Amino acid sequence: VKAGQPVLLERHLQRLESGCQRLSIAADHALLRAEMTRFAAELGDGVMKLILTRGDSQRGYAPALDTPSRRILQGGPTPVYPGAHAERGVRLFDCRTRLAEQPLLAGLKHLNRLEQVLARSEWSDSEHAEGLMRDTSGRLIEGVYSNLFLISKGCLLTADLSRCGVAGVMRAELLDQARNLELAVDIRDLHMSDLESADEVFLCNSVYGVWPVCGFAASNWPVGPLTRKLQGIARTLLDI
Repeated sequence: VKAGQPVLLERHLQRLESGCQRLSIAADHALLRAEMTRFAAELGDGVMKLILTRGDSQRGYAPALDTPSRRILQGGPTPVYPGAHAERGVRLFDCRTRLAEQPLLAGLKHLNRLEQVLARSEWSDSEHAEGLMRDTSGRLIEGVYSNLFLISKGCLLTADLSRCGVAGVMRAELLDQARNLELAVDIRDLHMSDLESADEVFLCNSVYGVWPVCGFAASNWPVGPLTRKLQGIARTLLDI
């Protein structure tokens, strides 16, 4: 939220609506838009979080019929990260926790984030700002709280999220921006060999924008021109 205005609101609402449809959660999207807009105006600057649940239910797994969904809006200050993360890049921790493959939930920002909680608990040092997560087959998927991009021979690569992972709002925005710039884009399975041979690597989310990745295990990368270009676009979108 910047100056009382929710940033990338349409992207967030589109993802929310898609998630509600896939999970069969009833939601009044006009009401959500109005409430979020009003909440953002009161917050001024910071981070707004909307939690949408199925609502009251009885004991057991069967969802209650004709129960209105519950909306919870939270606000807080914008996180402050070291400037070096954006300027010089970050190192990735090699997470042991693997993402389970479940196509029915793939891409969704649902409330079960236990895999991310376990992965984030694996490191506490200041050397690593993020962790690299793979699926149970060893494919590269994402960061613990970000999406992963590689640049190889001028082509922008990111993971296929049809089995697991979170399809982030900034990921979607950068993919569209890259296509508008007529950059080659390839969404596919990524493997460790793709990471090791990449020319540039970066992470993104809708709070900090783009962080270059300067190292993972024995591999190191420069902060390249395409990363800088997309980082500038993200900064403009987020007004940071």
